[in-house]
Order: sequence, then structure tokens, then C-alpha cells
Amino acid sequence: MSYQCISIADAMSLMKNEDGLLLDVRDAASFGAGNIKSSINVSNENVEQVLSRVDKKIPLLVLCYHGNSSKGAADYFNSLGFESSYSVDGGYEAWKLHL
Repeated sequence: MSYQCISIADAMSLMKNEDGLLLDVRDAASFGAGNIKSSINVSNENVEQVLSRVDKKIPLLVLCYHGNSSKGAADYFNSLGFESSYSVDGGYEAWKLHL
């Protein structure tokens, strides 16, 4: 199964009810300037280290700036054997407005 796109409300529900893990694939400077409290910043430099510690059954919720780059990242995580990976529609900018 491939990744899926989900709404912010659905992502929040997965985080609350199924221990979903929020991965932020924006650059470190953007992540440092503002991020979602429970998110983990993932880059090309640390992706293997981060994912090696994650149970492949836990839903991965991938967030970028506007919901475009997260699609490729979610698809990549799915190809690594993660059972459920999701791209969050609207990305960080929409999430920030949602709160």
C-alpha cells in the first residue's frame, strides 16, 4: 500500500488515538523558527538514525511547508516497510492556522 494524504484533523486524531509519529521534513532553520511540539525534524542527514528507532507499525505523519514535499517523503517511508505513512494536507502552514 502506498502513502495517503490526510487532513490535519485526521492527523491529530491518529497522533492522539494511535500514537502516530509526526515527522517534519522542513529544513532545520524553518523547524527551529517554529514547529509542532511533538514533531521530529527529519533530514537527509538524520533520516536513517530516526527511522531505525521507530516501530514500522506506528503511523508516520509527514509534514512539510505546504503539503507537497511530504508526499515524496511519505512514499519513501512506505517503501522502507512502514505500514502506514501519511502526507498531511496543507503542511505546517495550514497546521499553524488550524491551531
